[in-house]
Amino acid sequence: QVQLVESGGGLVQAGGSLRLSCAASGTGIDIYSVRWYRQAPGAERDLVALIRTDSTTNYADSVKGRFTISRDNAKNTVYLQMNSLKPEDTAVYYCRLGLTDHWGQGTQVTVSS
Repeated sequence: QVQLVESGGGLVQAGGSLRLSCAASGTGIDIYSVRWYRQAPGAERDLVALIRTDSTTNYADSVKGRFTISRDNAKNTVYLQMNSLKPEDTAVYYCRLGLTDHWGQGTQVTVSS
């Protein structure tokens, strides 16, 4: 059974940093791209960052230069380093395996002003 578990969320002041982790079990992540999404209250779930199997990346314009996605296939984990956080980054963050239906349960990130 494939399972994704996010961790690392929390409450941080504006300008601070957090590192989110997405740990997979039941499958190796090395054959998948992995995506981070976020969903603020009352909003749609939006793609934040993507890392492909060759470790090339893409980012939403709103996070370029502040967020970095990376992967450690040996640990079956993908990370999202978030720096210079803003209140508008407040959301539940989810990871997703490729374009499959395998999602994590989400981790809350709250940025106070």
